[in-house]
Amino acid sequence: MKYLKYIFILFIATTFSGCSVYNFTGTGKIDAKTFQVNFFQNNADLVEPGIDRTFTLALQDLIMNQTNLNLVSVNGDLTYEGEIVDYRITPMTATAADASGNMGAAQNRLSIRINVRFTNKKKETDDFEKPFEFYYDFPGQQLPTGTTLNDAIKTIFERITQDIFNESLAKW
Repeated sequence: MKYLKYIFILFIATTFSGCSVYNFTGTGKIDAKTFQVNFFQNNADLVEPGIDRTFTLALQDLIMNQTNLNLVSVNGDLTYEGEIVDYRITPMTATAADASGNMGAAQNRLSIRINVRFTNKKKETDDFEKPFEFYYDFPGQQLPTGTTLNDAIKTIFERITQDIFNESLAKW
């Protein structure tokens, strides 16, 4: 029993001695000191006012909260730019016809796709351009306005910004 205690202490000591390069957000060692997030223009066919600003700020906030990088407006070591390319509401499941013969939607889906260009001045092999997309399902009788729309956009942007972070910095 006495040896088990020493083995456990040795195990813990060796485990944490290798953590100097890694941090708990998964970013590991980053040579960059600054980042910039350029305004993500809304180029979707269906335009929801204000989501371009909301997304840009959400991405800035996530990176500031999960790294020690400093946000700059120009010449960042890391640059995020792109555009919102799709904002779509589609019916997911149909309901039975009502008395007038019209079919309804039991559930609708809001999908948003954002094209991202990431540039790392310190390590150009990390550069990429790719789309990120997520969705939010809501009951067919609800309109995508007010609280429903705010919840949907918040959920979608939380997922997309985390996916962008993982792709660009966490490498997960």
